[in-house]
Amino acid sequence: METNELYLKTAFACMTCDGDIADEEVQLIKKIAEDAKLFDKLDVQAHLNSYISAINKEGRSFLASYLKEVSDAVLNDTDALNLIKIAIQTIEADQKIEYSEISFFKKIRKRLSITDDKILQAFPDKEDYLLPDIEESDDLDWDIAFQEIVFNKPLS
Repeated sequence: METNELYLKTAFACMTCDGDIADEEVQLIKKIAEDAKLFDKLDVQAHLNSYISAINKEGRSFLASYLKEVSDAVLNDTDALNLIKIAIQTIEADQKIEYSEISFFKKIRKRLSITDDKILQAFPDKEDYLLPDIEESDDLDWDIAFQEIVFNKPLS
């Protein structure tokens, strides 16, 4: 998987990990797609809708598969920081940060080789995202279905 697709899949996984896709999260993805080169050369809407189809069909195994992709990805520190930034922005987009989102972020973070010090240099106010949980489990509780995401104009 290309790094830009992993970034998009990160945003999607973080959008869905709380069981809800908020309009603000969709707007964030649209803004990132329009303003940055992070999703360069991707048909964002088509990818998101294929992810929705997959997560509706596979449920929690979709998120587990995503976490394995993060583990298998060869990311330099810049790539890892971009992935972390996308995850945090997506989690915070709807102004409601739920425990399930922070817990999922921690599952992502533990699969990255970047140090906490480098993360905190880039995101000094996000120390709470790095604190250990009382019990960290890779189990994902999931029983949700989502609708397709439709943008007013196609993104590429």
